[in-house]
Amino acid sequence: MPDAISQRAPAPSLPPTSRAAVLRRFGEPVRIECVPVPSGPEPGALIVKTTACSICGTDVHLSRGNLSLRVDLPVILGHEMVGRVVAIGEGAERDSVGQPLAIGDRILWTHTACGHCFYCTVARQPTLCENRRAYMYENIERPPHLLGGFSEYGYVLPESGRVRVPDNLDDAVASLCSCAFRSVMNAFDNLGPIDPSEHVAIQGAGPLGVLAAAVARVAGARTVSVIGAPAARLDLAKEFGATHVFPIEGTSHEERAAALRALTDGRGPDMVLEFTGVPNAFGEGLDLVRKGGRYLTVGQLGAGETTFSPSLIVKKNIRVIGSFSGDVKSYWKALQFASAHIDRIPFGKMITGRYALDEVNVALERMHALQEIKPLIVVEERAQA
Repeated sequence: MPDAISQRAPAPSLPPTSRAAVLRRFGEPVRIECVPVPSGPEPGALIVKTTACSICGTDVHLSRGNLSLRVDLPVILGHEMVGRVVAIGEGAERDSVGQPLAIGDRILWTHTACGHCFYCTVARQPTLCENRRAYMYENIERPPHLLGGFSEYGYVLPESGRVRVPDNLDDAVASLCSCAFRSVMNAFDNLGPIDPSEHVAIQGAGPLGVLAAAVARVAGARTVSVIGAPAARLDLAKEFGATHVFPIEGTSHEERAAALRALTDGRGPDMVLEFTGVPNAFGEGLDLVRKGGRYLTVGQLGAGETTFSPSLIVKKNIRVIGSFSGDVKSYWKALQFASAHIDRIPFGKMITGRYALDEVNVALERMHALQEIKPLIVVEERAQA
């Protein structure tokens, strides 16, 4: 039988430019600009026709200048992208888990890891790579230019992981796996196993919190409680597997803590996961988790600060765990989880609006106002001249 790789279709000719949503100054609307498309991929790289890119809370924070990470403006916004391969560099004929890649295949792709620094080799924590390059954070005026998701075309760097998307997932669900869901999967890897006797509480009813409810329930947690707002998001969390929900609107921390302790024989949850991005949630989470429990935080990437008592960590013997981003394993696990459970977990309900590339500012504003859970930028095929 002929090898599948050798039978791939020839790459279509690439346009000289790609329409992309460019951020030039924090706090200002993005502008649709024409950004150069490389003439072809270097060895190990791919060029992809972006089909969709969902909006993450990080996109909103970055556009407003509220991230504690370095951003080299101007940048192409967006980092939860899925696309079809249109050009394959030498040596890039397979994805990162060994599956063959052909022109037209849909993939997700990761931030880079160099593979040779201390964090990549000894610590085996590639998300902390000393030479890491991240999509949406790099200046568009330097080649290869197309390092952001709100763009007709994208460039997959040679050091980036890439994973083929299962056929039973549409672009919207695949895009969820490109950041939100891979961050959740990485968080659970850092958290460690869940025993069927354990109670899990989740701070935040945004996309990450809702997805985390699904993973915790499938993992066998005795109860899964989600704390957040608004009410519609808590209702969605129930559909994803939450056994209990606690609104933050109209309730105090003391009331929520009392309810969770009543649910857990007076102890508090065995583990609490923070996905809010609200600095004050950190202190509340430390108070909620039981003595000897685990507290994991994912959402704290903003520049905000909070006050808490470090003695609480010591007196309660709490393990505090930070979890940042996710590597190619996390992307693969997210895709596999979604593919396995697509018939019983309503992933599609998380996509609450679809927008054209020219409407990206509207989508960002609606995300900021909590009018969307996860809006999707659908990148239409441009007619060739």
